[in-house]
Amino acid sequence: MLDIKFIRENPDLIKEAARKKRVDFNVLKLIDVDKKRREGLAEIEKLRAFQNKASDTIATIKDETKKKAAIEDLRDIKDNLSKKESELKKIVPEWEKLMHDVPNIPDLSVPEGTTDEENTEVRQSSKPKPFGFPAKDHVELLESLGLADLERGTKVSGFRGYFLKQEATLLSMALWQFTMDTVTKKGYEPVLAPALVREENLFGTGHFPQAREDVYKLEHDELYLSATAEIPLMGYYRDEILEEDILPKKFVAFSPCFRREAGSHGKDTKGIYRLHEFFKVEQLIFAPNDHELSVQLHEELTANSESILQALELPYRVVTVAAGQLGRAHVKTYDLEVWIPSEKRYRESHSSSYYHDFQTRRLNIRYRAKDGEMRFCHSLNNTAIATPRILISILENYQQKDGSVRIPAVLQTYLGKTAIKPKN
Repeated sequence: MLDIKFIRENPDLIKEAARKKRVDFNVLKLIDVDKKRREGLAEIEKLRAFQNKASDTIATIKDETKKKAAIEDLRDIKDNLSKKESELKKIVPEWEKLMHDVPNIPDLSVPEGTTDEENTEVRQSSKPKPFGFPAKDHVELLESLGLADLERGTKVSGFRGYFLKQEATLLSMALWQFTMDTVTKKGYEPVLAPALVREENLFGTGHFPQAREDVYKLEHDELYLSATAEIPLMGYYRDEILEEDILPKKFVAFSPCFRREAGSHGKDTKGIYRLHEFFKVEQLIFAPNDHELSVQLHEELTANSESILQALELPYRVVTVAAGQLGRAHVKTYDLEVWIPSEKRYRESHSSSYYHDFQTRRLNIRYRAKDGEMRFCHSLNNTAIATPRILISILENYQQKDGSVRIPAVLQTYLGKTAIKPKN
C-alpha cells in the first residue's frame, strides 16, 4: 500500500506504474473517492463538534421552551450525523478496495515487458558443460534411481502429488541444512515458520486480494496455507514499533509451502518443477526506510543465493524481471535461473525482491528512528533454496554415463556418499 498523500500528489507516477506493470487501475477514480471520504470525515467531525457543544449548552438552559427547541436542534444534528456516517460507511470499503489495487512503483532499472523473454540478463555463471552421452531428463532419473513415486503421489494427493524417496529425501534435507548453515553464518536469524496464516497476513504482503485463487483455504478455521515463509515472517512484527538499532533485522526461515497453481493449467504437468506442496528456505529483511540501503540489501540477498548455487556448482544466470511480470507490491525482482540440460534452457529457481514500505504500511510495521520520528520499515525477501525444484538441475547436471548421479561435493558429508547409483 502506498501513502494516500503521495498518491494524491503524484497521480502521473501511479498511472505510469500501472501502465508499466500492465495493471488495470484508475488513479483518478481513487483520488475522487478519497476526496469524498475526506469531505465525509470533515463533515462528521464538524457535526460531532456541534453535537458536543449543543449537549453542553442544553444542560445550562433553564427555560423549558428554549430547552425543548435546543433538544429538537440536537436531534436534527444527530440525524444528520447518522446520515453522514452511513454515507461514509459506503465510501470507505470502495476506498479501501482501490487502495489495495494501487501498484507499487517499479524501479527505473526494471525493463518493459510481460514475458520471460523480455527479462534482462544481469550476469551468468560458468557455461553449462556438454555431455558425451545421451542425457536423461529428471523424470527418467528419478524413476531409474528409485528416487520418487509420482504415480502413487497422484493416487494419494491428486494432480501434482508426489513421493520423494531414498537419496532424494536425504538430498532435500541436506540442501535445507546446508542452506540454513550458509545463511545463518552470514548473520541471519534461523526460524521455523508456520504454514497456517490468517487472512490479514496475505493482505499485508500483497498476495490478497488479487491472488486468492492460488491460495488454499481451511474453510472451518478461517486460516490459509502459506505459499512462502515471507507471509508468516512479515506478520511477525505486525502492528509493532521497532527500534532503529535492531535494523536491518535479518531472518532465514524454513517452512512447507502450498500453492494451487490455479493459473498454470497445462504447464509443467510432468515431474517436480511445478507442485502444490513443496519446501523452501526463505530470507527476509526488515530494513530502515532508505532506498539506497534497500538496493544494497537486495544485492546482498541475491548474492547469498548465488553463493549457494556456486557451492552446488550449478550453471545459472541472474535476470531482472520485466515490469509486466512483477506483482503489485514489488519495486524490483531478480530471478535466479538454473540450467536444465534436458530443456536446453535456464529456468527460475530463486526469486529476490524488495518492496520499500508497501507491505509494512499494510501491516503497520514501524520503527522509531534515532531522531525520534516514526517511519515505516522497508521489506525484502529472497528464496535461499526451494525443493524439490532444485533437484531437477542437480540430477540432470550431475548425471553420469553409467546412469548414476554424483552428489555435489558440499552435500556429500550430509549424505555420507559421493554418488546415487542405479538400484539392482
